[in-house]
Amino acid sequence: MNTEKIAARRLSLEEVTKLGVQDRLFVSADTAELKLPDCYVPAFLTKSGGEFEGGSITARTIFQEEVSCLPDDENDAGIYLADENGPVTIEVLQSAGVVLDLALFVPGGDKGALSALYAAARQAFGADIVQIWRQGLKEVPDVKVDIFEEQIPRGRKGSDSPKRDRRAIDTYPTRADFIEFSAGWKPVVEIHRPLVDDTPTI
Repeated sequence: MNTEKIAARRLSLEEVTKLGVQDRLFVSADTAELKLPDCYVPAFLTKSGGEFEGGSITARTIFQEEVSCLPDDENDAGIYLADENGPVTIEVLQSAGVVLDLALFVPGGDKGALSALYAAARQAFGADIVQIWRQGLKEVPDVKVDIFEEQIPRGRKGSDSPKRDRRAIDTYPTRADFIEFSAGWKPVVEIHRPLVDDTPTI
């Protein structure tokens, strides 16, 4: 387990309420799945300190876990801020790396292409460093599509033609699974038809 010792000071609830979501904090690394007593992780408040009610503060760690803290409770691990002149030294858990969760399109992606892709990743980061934990493969047809988001009509049907915004032109709608559509809008996927301008020129 990689940790770093840093000088820090514990914040009171009043001090925490003056902080914003950009301020780097340290909160307990203890979770339901992993018990790490007396160890801390970097984190950020989920909303500005002044917006919290009731004294319980919620922070999101760099490992994407949400932690609730009671700064003024002596039995709680509390919230710390790095301070060179701080009265205490805390152990901070270091990051081992990142897990990429992405959609990767490999043209003509046969077994040889995937093997070359993994070999290149291992060459870049070191042998046995890149580990393939989960792999989902899906063939996609060679079709170009338009991905729109269309406003969900309200009131009487057919009263107005729905508003539409183009989000992407893509090869097959694989990206539609990952686009976050706006509230009140729905995704529409159609075969791409190039716009033809018949305006006569002089």
